[in-house]
Amino acid sequence: MDRPIGIFDSGVGGLTVVKEILSQLPNEEAIYFGDTARVPYGTKSAQTIKRFSIEDAEFLMRFDVKLIVVACNTASSISLPILKKRFRVPIIGVITPGAEEAVKITKNNRIGVLGTRTTIQSQSYEKEIRKFSKKIRVKSVSCPLFVPLVEEGWTDNSVAFDVANRYLEPLKKERADTVILGCTHYPLLKGVIQKVLGSKVKLVDSAKAVSKEVKRILRESNISRQGPISGNRCSFYVSDAVEEFSKIGFRFLGDVVKNVKRAEYV
Repeated sequence: MDRPIGIFDSGVGGLTVVKEILSQLPNEEAIYFGDTARVPYGTKSAQTIKRFSIEDAEFLMRFDVKLIVVACNTASSISLPILKKRFRVPIIGVITPGAEEAVKITKNNRIGVLGTRTTIQSQSYEKEIRKFSKKIRVKSVSCPLFVPLVEEGWTDNSVAFDVANRYLEPLKKERADTVILGCTHYPLLKGVIQKVLGSKVKLVDSAKAVSKEVKRILRESNISRQGPISGNRCSFYVSDAVEEFSKIGFRFLGDVVKNVKRAEYV
């Protein structure tokens, strides 16, 4: 099916999901929307997050997308049920795939979750993990300074290490052998997080888990695109700060983010 995959996030972090989807699904194209005018979602009320998420999905539906990925962990933890009821295309969040992957690889049944305050307060990862296994102990830690560190480009300096050491201490005490990076910004801090926790701790990047789930659903629903794509494989739209998105986006996508357009959607 020659329709694009829709992906939305509260800002630039969802580009880590775009990168994995384009890598694992070379025949697919995507439409990305970053709600940069209203970022961050993690500080908003549940009612507001639901409203924003519906508007984001409605914008993507203008492009006749065949599937929507909610790349924002906060929106996934709050809005997924209402989005699935409202829209007829398959909708995938980042919570369930990350939780399932962590359950598969933990050896000592102790999993850590890193996320924004709203994601952690929602206990979405704990609820999903316990659907797969009742035996697992979960330790969740909110890391509000991780996002600004990433957007500032401070992902491998002394400040990043100091912040990571402070945030990750509870997970070290808990002896978690598997840690979920529960925010799309956090993979850019993977090097720092791994060094602080040690090489034996497995890090779960939700972006990779989500791309595997997208691939599975496209195949099982028989809506995979047949044949290669010529030209740009992804179009980018943001609700504000086009130039800033293009600049910061390079850190997430690993490539120049071209042809970013401002979206008029409300």
